[in-house]
Amino acid sequence: MLFDIGDYLAGATVGAATAAIVRVVVWPGMDMVVAMLIGMGLGMVVHVVLGFLFGPLIGMFNAMMPASIIGMYGGMFFGMRDSMAAGSRSWGAALAVGAVFGAVVVGAMRYYDRALRGTVMESGD
Repeated sequence: MLFDIGDYLAGATVGAATAAIVRVVVWPGMDMVVAMLIGMGLGMVVHVVLGFLFGPLIGMFNAMMPASIIGMYGGMFFGMRDSMAAGSRSWGAALAVGAVFGAVVVGAMRYYDRALRGTVMESGD
């Protein structure tokens, strides 16, 4: 149970950090394609740094796989949002959106992993 909570907290942290760093760099009116590329690059850097920090705590696979999707796609989404000046007007709202995005991605990946593995039945030696 604690590892599950750790997975979601790590994902939320990566999402919030990505949203914050992209918000600092991307300004309203910036070209959207450039903003998305910058956001993707920054999100990938955030994912690597935080993934290696969370890896010893929750496992490298559980830290890096969701974080890579959160960083890359979240960076693109947040860059696009901030370049259009749409969505979150305050820092708290931007961080909350990033944290929710991170938690949703972790949940989706856990659901997809469960669907791939299927039902596990012990044979009972």
